[in-house]
Amino acid sequence: MGKSNPSQVARERRKVSIRKRVSGTVERPRLTVFRSASHIYAQVVNDESGHTLVAASTRSPELKELEGHRGNINAAAAVGKLLAEKAAAANVTKVVFDRNGYLYHGRVKALADAAREGGLDF
Repeated sequence: MGKSNPSQVARERRKVSIRKRVSGTVERPRLTVFRSASHIYAQVVNDESGHTLVAASTRSPELKELEGHRGNINAAAAVGKLLAEKAAAANVTKVVFDRNGYLYHGRVKALADAAREGGLDF
């Protein structure tokens, strides 16, 4: 990350602050989100073993049918729904949400709401 961009510096500071308190366990793995300008990525991670249990993104083969730009709220909601389906298949129902320093608004909120509707508990 560039140290000269104030918004990136602020996000990194928020991220470190959040990660001090939020950690994924076997019972409640961590659902983490990464947002870029054109895509959104989410994964469920067990921090104790360092393993990614489930991952989904706008680049996933299951979301090939998405029309147009993938960096929008509709695409984020589709990723949240897909992640919840994959998590259910992996017997994961409870997670702890890590917004990764992003504000809980827009695409991050849409992904979280769709994951909740899909059956994830957080």
